[in-house]
Amino acid sequence: MSPLPAKRVLIFSTAYLPLVGGAEFAVKEITDRLGGEFEFVMLTARLDAKLPEIERIGNIEVHRIGEDNHWDKYRLVKVGWQEARKLGRFDLVWAIMASYGGFAALRYKKRNPAVPFLLTLQEGDSRWQIYKHVWWCWPYFKQIFQRADRIQAISNYLAAWARQLGAKCPVEVVPNGVDIERFNCHSDRPRLSRGSGGILLAKLRDSSTTVASAPFARNDVSLVITASRLVKKNGVADLIKAMQFLPPSVHLLIAGSGPLEGKLKSLAKQLHLAERVHFLGSLSHDELPKYLWDSDVFCRPSRSEGLGSAFLEAMAAGLPVVATPVGGIPDFLQDGETGLFCQVGDPKDIAEKIKKIFDDKLLAERLRENSRKLIAEKYIWQGIARDMQVIFSQL
Repeated sequence: MSPLPAKRVLIFSTAYLPLVGGAEFAVKEITDRLGGEFEFVMLTARLDAKLPEIERIGNIEVHRIGEDNHWDKYRLVKVGWQEARKLGRFDLVWAIMASYGGFAALRYKKRNPAVPFLLTLQEGDSRWQIYKHVWWCWPYFKQIFQRADRIQAISNYLAAWARQLGAKCPVEVVPNGVDIERFNCHSDRPRLSRGSGGILLAKLRDSSTTVASAPFARNDVSLVITASRLVKKNGVADLIKAMQFLPPSVHLLIAGSGPLEGKLKSLAKQLHLAERVHFLGSLSHDELPKYLWDSDVFCRPSRSEGLGSAFLEAMAAGLPVVATPVGGIPDFLQDGETGLFCQVGDPKDIAEKIKKIFDDKLLAERLRENSRKLIAEKYIWQGIARDMQVIFSQL
């Protein structure tokens, strides 16, 4: 008896790999684990002339639309449904976020009402920030939620937002996950030693113009690390200001890049913190775990957050976490058990919570142990892919 043909899933996404973001990475992690039963075809904006118009990435056949510029996002909305028609019949249309990809999927759904429409919500901006971008087409924007047959949100915060915008379909919370094997620190794994040779600082000197010139010993220094895009919502400026209230032996590592990088470097200099604040730039998935393993605390005092995969990765790496109680963060952070909450926009409180972890070794160990356990139970990609498989199959 011949096997049943694979169900064809059409994905609309504003961008895709190698233009990396949390949502795009999640799509790859899920689809890579669901080959065989499903055939995935994606339509996305090209955005970069170096990217081929058609290529296969993992289990997805990626088709890029446009002329390699910013307007490609609008072209995706305008002609995406027409390009999809050329690619044959589909059993499901899947929109990644209520953005340009969401608008493109809505247009396809209106022309193919019998095809089930799944909307995934991964938004990290505040509701007000999103509204400022779509106010002019607000009724049309709300239709993305209202015409969906199923909504998958990565946090309870985003699930509540979907219902607020008029979702009539079932809304389920399936979070993003962590590759535990990548982030779990084993004794035989390479680390960026902070021993007397100052190996870590030498590496920092190569990647940052604001690193102190003298090596430091492991016992003399404590490291706070954050990993994020350098944008206002991630509160990196508040974290830099918090360094004023921490001892000189505490250094801050900032992994990531973004439009605020220049301003943040200037802020560190203005506050006479340039020798203690180290900008690492964007780190590869192979490099980031090494810096996490060699740090003492992870902190991102976000002003808004859909979920926060960087927190989950830090927890998997065994770091105590300091975060704000915004967006989807309370889904995984229980104050005093899996991390510590700090106040939004309050550098002094951020510093107090970081210092509390440094001063209380029993607390730090409890946070590490509870965090690792939580990640293993709820945030591994294998289990998340199984949950998504159930949703696909039901639709």
